[in-house]
Amino acid sequence: MDWKAIARSATGTSHKKQQLPCQDYGDFSISHKGILGAVADGAGSAKHSDVGAKLTVETALNELLQLRSYTWQLHWYAQPLSDQQARKIFANTLKKVVEALQKQAVSGGYSINDLACTLLVFLATPNWVAAMQIGDGFIVVRLREGEDQLLFTPDKGEFINETTFVTSANALNEMRVRVLPGQQKFICASTDGLERVAIRMSDWTPFPPFFQPLEEYMVETSHPEQEDEYIKNFLDSERLNAKTDDDKTLLLCLYDDSKLK
Repeated sequence: MDWKAIARSATGTSHKKQQLPCQDYGDFSISHKGILGAVADGAGSAKHSDVGAKLTVETALNELLQLRSYTWQLHWYAQPLSDQQARKIFANTLKKVVEALQKQAVSGGYSINDLACTLLVFLATPNWVAAMQIGDGFIVVRLREGEDQLLFTPDKGEFINETTFVTSANALNEMRVRVLPGQQKFICASTDGLERVAIRMSDWTPFPPFFQPLEEYMVETSHPEQEDEYIKNFLDSERLNAKTDDDKTLLLCLYDDSKLK
């Protein structure tokens, strides 16, 4: 297996004080030379956003897994997806997510807005990455030859804590898509709980001291899903909690190209 990955979340101190569950969720799926990843952040104002975030991630990954066999698997070692192809795939993914949330809302007897959450999704091969973002949070990528780069500037509305959710009427119009060619090395996706410590707000560029230790951890760890104490301790550390009281999710992916050297 050439990709290594780990997804972990931690409940923010503000939520712990209010005895609220973690409203973040992240997960991934590795298959052959490709990897799918998704993270979601439930809206603080939504009653069941923790349920919405988990269902959104699970539905998005499942939909992309279904598409894999006949759509983008052909591109593993070929040219990257075109912007049009990527937008079509992610638009369909969003459609399936909304359908799943609507079904959950009906069965639960509440409004779909009670399941509101953001969504960040990517699919990557060793030679390119295609990503989509609705709402805030961030995806940072480092190519084999290059520096960390932020794929999208966080979506911030006119007012504090305002952003777009997958349940928003304008979600499709606000959906941002990007295809980045090049040999992949490191991918980090996160909810907005880590924005202030990971991204320079002055120019929206990644803060290297945040990402370098995480990449080194992924390089040195053979099985990050099993050897997860470092990430768990980091996400719930006093030092980090002093800077952010929000829920925090990290999805880290590393392409091990040592066999190529």
